[in-house]
Amino acid sequence: QVQLVESGGGLVQPGGSLRLSCAASGRTFSSAFMGWFRRAPGKEREFVAAILWSGGNTYYADSVKGRFTISRDNAKNTVYLQMNSLKPEETAVYYCAAHYTGTVYSYAAYANWGQGTQVTVSS
Repeated sequence: QVQLVESGGGLVQPGGSLRLSCAASGRTFSSAFMGWFRRAPGKEREFVAAILWSGGNTYYADSVKGRFTISRDNAKNTVYLQMNSLKPEETAVYYCAAHYTGTVYSYAAYANWGQGTQVTVSS
């Protein structure tokens, strides 16, 4: 099992920035990828970004390319999501997840999830 704890959410104005963190513990070596997803009110969970622990390869949803950056610190077992130029429609609970099998773009491919951190983009 992998335990995940997100932090860094909060209230930010449109156009602002936030950096989310996800601290992983437990059997972290069992997951090659880590991902970020989000769920807005009334909507389904949506893929945001993913990163390969070892090589650092990154994957993004088209809607966040050029604005969000996923990174990792292997020594700290922590994954980050730097979010810039945030939009009101990106208000959501953001979750990090440890990949198990399948495409990194699908939430079904992830076996372990954090509790989520709320991001609110509003003036």
